[in-house]
Order: sequence, then structure tokens, then C-alpha cells
Amino acid sequence: MNRSAVQRGNGVKPAVVFGLLAVAAAFAPLPARFVDTLYSSRLYRALQPPVTSASNAIPFALLDAAIVLVLLLWIAGIARDARAGIGHAAFRAILRTAAWGGAAYLGFLLLWGFNYRRVPIAETLQFDSSAVTREAARRVAAIAVSQLNTLAADAHQRGWPPTADIDPALESGLARALQDLGLAMPRVARPKRTLLDLYFRRAGVQGMTDPFFLETLVVSDLLPFERPMVVAHEWSHLAGLADESAANFAGWLACIHGSTADQYSGWLFLYEELASALPRDDRAPLAESLGAVPRADLAAVGARILANVQPRVSAVAWRAYDSYLKSNRVASGTRSYEEVVRLVLGTEFAADWTPRRR
Repeated sequence: MNRSAVQRGNGVKPAVVFGLLAVAAAFAPLPARFVDTLYSSRLYRALQPPVTSASNAIPFALLDAAIVLVLLLWIAGIARDARAGIGHAAFRAILRTAAWGGAAYLGFLLLWGFNYRRVPIAETLQFDSSAVTREAARRVAAIAVSQLNTLAADAHQRGWPPTADIDPALESGLARALQDLGLAMPRVARPKRTLLDLYFRRAGVQGMTDPFFLETLVVSDLLPFERPMVVAHEWSHLAGLADESAANFAGWLACIHGSTADQYSGWLFLYEELASALPRDDRAPLAESLGAVPRADLAAVGARILANVQPRVSAVAWRAYDSYLKSNRVASGTRSYEEVVRLVLGTEFAADWTPRRR
């Protein structure tokens, strides 16, 4: 048997093994409570703190380093295999991609991805879908407007921590929010920038939780008053809330239990979500009742998006992300971001926005 035949055979086995394991893991019918009990509450809870602590010790995004390394190794493999012919190189590249892709998917599930299959947060709360009404949305939106007008001046006077710092007040707010939700506090990650920043800005992506090194990546063009809510959202992912609506809900709660500046960020986020969900006839009175500072801040957010986001790039990126979410059993796909409105309106709260659990 010649050398190229031996290499071809050596490449088939890993591709088949990792490919089959990945497919089996993707379609395994794991009950949500089984995932909650054995994975999210035990294995992931044990894995997350040391992994995030290690990534926190590195000043750059480890995901960037991993992407660069994998690309270099993949290209080096192509160059080496090309010596035996283009056909051989192409075949080996397919096998290598299948093996590495399967291994990466298994690592993704083990380190974070199985959290997509846990019990939905709405099932753990006193949640009434009949309470999700237009009138309820108008009422909570009015509360958001009142909070924004009250908090705006003090929030801007106090300011927000630098991008790369961990906000202790926001961390404390997250601890309170997760305790109220019956979840464990994760090791929070210090926000980092990424080599993907230009793509993120063009696609309209504000942040990302790296599912392999469990670090928090934040886009560079965020305005200071946007940052607490984005970071709290990503930290909620680190707490094991993979669903976007659940991360938005926990992130909003974290903000409103944080500092004045954090609270302002959380209410600004919820105002935008509610305004988008309400009919046009309801939006105008809300906008008119906003004070000058929050109105200017919303205009600044709109200007940032207009200046940076490229609609075609954004459309492609969000279609891809929609497919990714649906492949991870999030039936609503990217619409899950908007479902935070349903959670806020349908959840029964005690005093100080404390959600009641079942």
C-alpha cells in the first residue's frame, strides 16, 4: 500500500467517528430536566468558573487565537497534502474539516451548548401568558419612561466604568437577579474586544459569549450607556442561560439591581424592546414623554447603528444566526431576543421587580 493510501485511510476514521458522534449528540432526545439536573446544575456549574478564570488571565480573546491557529493548521495541511496531488489534498481537506468540525461541535456542547436544552425559564416562574397584553405593555413602557427620566441626569453624572473593567455593581446586580431566579452565580468574565470586531459592527452584533473559553466579547462601538445591558446579557449566558430571551431577562434584572448607571442602561434597553412591540399609535406618546437626555441617547444609538451596520452583512449574519439557534432547538430563532417582552409582561413580580418562582 502506498503512502497516500495510508494517509487517506488514517483520515477517514477520525472523520467518521467524530462526525457520527456529533450527529448523535445533535439529535439525542435528552429530557430538559435531565439536562438541567446533570449538565447545567452540575457539570457546567463545575466547569465554568475555572475556564472563565483562566480566560480572564489572558489579555486578548482566546477565541481569536483559536481561530487563527485552526486556520493556519488547516492551510498547512492543505499545503502538505498538495504535494501528493490536488485530488488527494481536496479529499484530505474534506476529511480534516469533518473530523475537526465534529470535535468542535462536541466540545461546544460539553463546555456550554447543552444549556440550550435546559428547562425554559418561563416554566420556572409564575408566568401567565394571558397577562401579555397591549395594555400591560403600555403600562410597563410608562414605567420605563418614568425610570429613564428619573435616572438620566445622575447616571450620566456618575458615568460608566471603562470597557475592559468588571463593574462590581453590575456583578452584584447579577448575583441578586440569579438568586431570585434560583440559579447559581457564574464567574463573570471581563469584557474583551475581538478580531471579529469589524464584522460585529457591520452585522449589528453587540456582544458574544465565547462557548469554548467562556469569555465575554463586546463590540468596540457600543456607547457607554449601552454597555452594562450588553455585558449583563453575556454574563447571563455564562450563568447557563443560553436562550436569548432568558439572557435578556436576567440581564435586565441584573441592571435594575445594579448602580444608577446600570439601571439606566437596563431601562433604556427595555424601553426600546417595548416601543418596538407596541403599535405605532402607542409609540408617539411614549417618545414625547421622554426627557431630553434619554431621547438624545436613543438618537445616539440610532446614529451609531446607521454609521456602522451594513444592511446586507447584517441580513446574512442574522439569517445564519437564526439557523444556528434553530439547530440548537430554539424554535423561534433570532425572534427569541424579542421574547423578553413576553417574559417581563407575563411574569408575576413581588416588590422591587423580584420574579416569583414556581
